Amino acid sequence: MDARMSDRIAGAIFLALAVWCWITAGEYAVDFSDPAGPALFPRMIAVPLGLLSLFLIVRPDPNPSWLKWPQAAGQLATVVVLLAYPALLEPAGFPLATILATSVLAKIMGANWLQAAVCGAAVGFGLFILFDWGFGLPLPVGPFLG
Repeated sequence: MDARMSDRIAGAIFLALAVWCWITAGEYAVDFSDPAGPALFPRMIAVPLGLLSLFLIVRPDPNPSWLKWPQAAGQLATVVVLLAYPALLEPAGFPLATILATSVLAKIMGANWLQAAVCGAAVGFGLFILFDWGFGLPLPVGPFLG
């Protein structure tokens, strides 16, 4: 099998995911008036995902290299954080769940624990203030702020 085939297979999978996101986003409905609508953000993600997947299909890396263990462990930890984050939103609240997720992701990317905690706090509280207070979108506050 051609070494570039792995990029093409990944590109095809990501293209299918982008198409699925675009189609599924059109089925979202809300009970309140929102000029942008709930489909805006998923479709904003689907477009670059689709374009980048086409790039992988058309121009794959001629000599791809597979991950070694340290990098794979970081990527696996990132996936675990991204899967745990939505499960934590309701019970912990948006600020705490976002602080924890952002802090762990920053640590995975090489920050020390102090830098990760400062980054997590800035992102967690900053996004909460922006969306809850600035945009008026109610977010779960959790047991500590509620």
